[in-house]
Amino acid sequence: MALITCTDLSLAYDGRTIASDISFSVPQGDYLCIVGENGSGKSTLMKALLGLVKPAAGSITFGDGLRQDEIGYLPQQTQIQRDFPTSCYEVVLSGRLARRTRHFFFGKADKLAVRENMARLGISQLEKRCYQDLSGGQQQRVLLARALCATQKLLLLDEPVAGLDPVVTQELYHLIRDLNEDGITIIMISHDMNAVAEDAKHVLHLAHRPLFYGNTFDYLHSEVGRRFIGRDFFELY
Repeated sequence: MALITCTDLSLAYDGRTIASDISFSVPQGDYLCIVGENGSGKSTLMKALLGLVKPAAGSITFGDGLRQDEIGYLPQQTQIQRDFPTSCYEVVLSGRLARRTRHFFFGKADKLAVRENMARLGISQLEKRCYQDLSGGQQQRVLLARALCATQKLLLLDEPVAGLDPVVTQELYHLIRDLNEDGITIIMISHDMNAVAEDAKHVLHLAHRPLFYGNTFDYLHSEVGRRFIGRDFFELY
């Protein structure tokens, strides 16, 4: 059963339609990459999946027991967020906010989830460090641990390696790949077509409407994919 099914979805901003006719489904364990030019509706689609933006038309259906407040989200960072003066532990703990209902304080399960996910990403030693003092790669690991604290099923990642150097980029991709192999479904917005080719199982290409949705091999060899990526790329695949 699909975790998410989008049917005839239209998305609008300030009363103007920015993407329409979007239909696709995401099964458990999938690794879906959303690609396309800037301004084509990729980030707005992700916000719609999170319930932060209301669709102008169409529907988003959740299956396999998934609730909208059980989705982990790693957005693009702003400079203000990078300079946030708090401990890494507190940043990761904030990922448990959506799970609190009647209780005001974080409980033992919340604190255990923080330490488990920081250990999972190899950042336990950063627990007491100030977030704003970390490198870009360390900050992204902390934010990924925060997203994991919200979910056991689905991660939404919006350009997670933007601004990182090549070595740190590959390390973060490796972590995301491992999480997917452990059963966590990934939906990632990316402009890194090498990463798409190597890791994605399916590709959704948006250009204010879907130009392609299907498996990665078919996308890489489609006319849409060839035009977007460049024909020289295909000598490698």
